[in-house]
Amino acid sequence: MSVTFNHTIIAAKDRNESAQFFRELLELPEAPSWGPFTNIQLPDGVLLQFAEPPVEIQMQHYAFLIDDELFDRAYRQLCDRGIEHWADPQMRRSGEINNGHGGRGVYFKDPAGHAIELITRPYL
Repeated sequence: MSVTFNHTIIAAKDRNESAQFFRELLELPEAPSWGPFTNIQLPDGVLLQFAEPPVEIQMQHYAFLIDDELFDRAYRQLCDRGIEHWADPQMRRSGEINNGHGGRGVYFKDPAGHAIELITRPYL
């Protein structure tokens, strides 16, 4: 078997709020959840499991490669919801997107404070 990324646990202040945020933004259906996890599943089968750890949450970075049409809809949602966003990971170019690597990209924070990146072209 070749190596495939299967799942990750994302720390959340409110696991249901975070999962709902990503489901709406990335237009994903609900997935079965169990125990301390609220799950969403990406089209390639990768499972994102949101949990509420009993520790202070440290910011992590998660990047999602999406098509141009979903980028347009997701970016519109960010703007409509008044979610602060940036063209760069240093968060200096507020309210902009970038055109790096032959595509478009944007950075913002999710409800738990993680740095999220949406891109339309892979870096490699």
